[in-house]
Amino acid sequence: MVSKKYAKYVFMFLMALIMSCVMSLVITLFSVGLVEGVFVQWLKAWLFAFVVALPTLLVVVPLVNRLVAKVVV
Repeated sequence: MVSKKYAKYVFMFLMALIMSCVMSLVITLFSVGLVEGVFVQWLKAWLFAFVVALPTLLVVVPLVNRLVAKVVV
């Protein structure tokens, strides 16, 4: 198991993994439909999306946490 001190990084990793999976699937199906080879196209899109999503979350999550702290009473 992973130490609790790394919980936020595990959260970001899993969030990036799941969100990139869902979004790349939806966008791939919307763009090309259920055609032959769509699974391979989706996997390529998912890999690319995950590579973008993970570093984005590493930067965005702390900013969003600060914004939420300012907005929530």
